[in-house]
Amino acid sequence: MTKANKPPFRAKHPEDAVFDPVIRSEIEKHLKEKDDLPCAVAFAVAKEAGRTPEEVGRTADLLGVRLSKCQLGLFGYMPEKKRVAPAKHVDATLEQAISEALQEGRLPCKAAWKIAEGLGVSKMSVSAACEALKIKVSACQLGAF
Repeated sequence: MTKANKPPFRAKHPEDAVFDPVIRSEIEKHLKEKDDLPCAVAFAVAKEAGRTPEEVGRTADLLGVRLSKCQLGLFGYMPEKKRVAPAKHVDATLEQAISEALQEGRLPCKAAWKIAEGLGVSKMSVSAACEALKIKVSACQLGAF
């Protein structure tokens, strides 16, 4: 993708926003020949750079780097865009944990991760349950949504 064709992710941020040079360096190490940054790699960059996932997401936006392969399966998969499908059955314990973590009727991404860890299930299982329960995930930790 040429710079002229890059999505306008920068538009989500103030005009005077600047990227973090440490994060930029780490992102560039991981990009190689690709124009996208998988969610798991973005989290690794945050850890390596000693920054927050949100800072990595902002820097990626400012650099015009597309975030991909959301660990909840919600965005960045081709050609479908989203990988998660509604769960056929939602365990009562999982449903209760989701229900208790809702904020304004939505489940924050960070809460979804915490539920997955706490119940020993995959992140994708939590988002599949949300799909089945018609609950939207909000507040992506990388700022994608």
